[in-house]
Amino acid sequence: MEIQHVIHRHPLSLSFIEKESTIARCKGCERKLSGPTYGCEPCRFFIHKSCLDEHKVEVQCFFHPCPLTISPGGYRQCFVCFKRITSNFSYKCKLSCRFRAHVECALKPMVEYSNEEYTIQHFTHLHPLKLVDSYQKHTVICSFCEELCPSSSSTYGCMECKFFLHKSCMKSFPRQLINHHIHPCTLIFITFLDGEYFECDCCGKGIDFGMFSCGACNFDLHVKCAIFPTIDTEDVKEIQHFCHPHTLALVENDEEYGSEPRCVACAEICLPPTPTFRCSRSCNHFFLHQSCCVKLPYKSYKIKHPFHPSHLLTITSLPYNDHIRTCDVCFRGIDSTLLAYSCRESKCKFNLHLDCYKLLPSITFSDHEHLLTLLEKTADATCHLCGVNCRNFVLRCVPCDINIHLQCLPSAPKTIKHKSHLHPLTLTKSPFEYELNSDEEDDEFYCDVCEQKRNQRELIYYCAECKFIAEVKCVISEVLQLLSKDESFDEGITKDSVTQAIIQNWHAENLQQKHIKLRERRKELKAKIKELKGELDDVRNEIETTKDLLRMIAQNS
Repeated sequence: MEIQHVIHRHPLSLSFIEKESTIARCKGCERKLSGPTYGCEPCRFFIHKSCLDEHKVEVQCFFHPCPLTISPGGYRQCFVCFKRITSNFSYKCKLSCRFRAHVECALKPMVEYSNEEYTIQHFTHLHPLKLVDSYQKHTVICSFCEELCPSSSSTYGCMECKFFLHKSCMKSFPRQLINHHIHPCTLIFITFLDGEYFECDCCGKGIDFGMFSCGACNFDLHVKCAIFPTIDTEDVKEIQHFCHPHTLALVENDEEYGSEPRCVACAEICLPPTPTFRCSRSCNHFFLHQSCCVKLPYKSYKIKHPFHPSHLLTITSLPYNDHIRTCDVCFRGIDSTLLAYSCRESKCKFNLHLDCYKLLPSITFSDHEHLLTLLEKTADATCHLCGVNCRNFVLRCVPCDINIHLQCLPSAPKTIKHKSHLHPLTLTKSPFEYELNSDEEDDEFYCDVCEQKRNQRELIYYCAECKFIAEVKCVISEVLQLLSKDESFDEGITKDSVTQAIIQNWHAENLQQKHIKLRERRKELKAKIKELKGELDDVRNEIETTKDLLRMIAQNS
């Protein structure tokens, strides 16, 4: 007779062993085999029929809503008592949850409520929860809603584990969430395993005591993040939004706004009557328009972006402190009061403006593996072809950290027509030697189109007949129309291969001048250090003289 049992992947054959076998032992009780026994010869798996009949194939556990099936034990932790499973058998979730429990924990009978002892057995905790004394309530916080437990409400807890629940929270605590607005699969509540770390896929914070989980998708949510009202709820006064760790309360009077608060998403001033949420705790700078809440859906919480292909980027409220963060695309600073996309890998520290997130690579360059992105403005970037600082309309490969002036591309149009001038304009360096040689910070050189100050070392579009100068950014529409899609060099460009050999000769002179100035500055600093060292020696000598005088005075007295 053969049976197929969930405890083993192959069919098990029933046989009767008259004498105790010394070759193998029962997988259930670990005693020598005798009597009716099921076995799989190829796997050397044997178990007494009585041991197999002793364990129900499927049970329902008080601590878990899904059916549990018998399974080999292993060395995992029990989700009920948190202890290591060392027995040969355990029960695991029949579905795709991570839940696993000792046989005795899964079968342990539980009493949900006891009036006589004022205790409640709740599925969120192994130990019975006792009614908390009134004098203790001002020091305990509900593990579900994370609010203080006032003396006027019934609170139950486990003093040993410092675990507390309002009675109202216990009644509203669901075992599972179906058709959740963040995740399409059913989310099952499971208790937190001591010693293991789980991170909420909504707010990114560590999970403390329990979570709603989808084991198949490896998706976990804080209880509060899973249950708290969202912006989709009608007439909601308080919400939990993924971009901030604290709850957000609807601003209901003008006094709550303070002095010109800005929305963390759009940076616009938050003023009545525009519906606005603000942090309900201590983050006084955090305001978010209700309309901006809707524009930041949960599907945008974690993204994969070509600017940072190795890791996911998470939209978040950066810590409000003095540490200055910069966007790794445009190099401009990120205001600590605004939202940004960030990489949570500790070694990366990659940050991205919400506006820069909308940019996408679209321009091919040579046989470079990545597309280039056209940035309208940037800061602290140097063109790898000409060596001059990039400010406006820069082609950038973010993964390789390569920056190229639009006008430095070989395919950039050499001559254009623009409505701002009658004659054709030709791409060239400044035609005036005094501009190229000027190193005075106070010198100002202007564009004839916008009449604003320009960088005299960048290429310009120029009319020699009229001495008319146009910055590239002022004639960008015509340049982009004529820009060829095939920007090809003889060989691919990488960050390491951009050397002096491919830098334009007419910019090599500027680099040489910069080198000379840096050497002169170093000489000045060395002289200054020598002078300061002399002053330091004088001060040391004076200190020693003063100490000697003080010692003599002390001896005489």
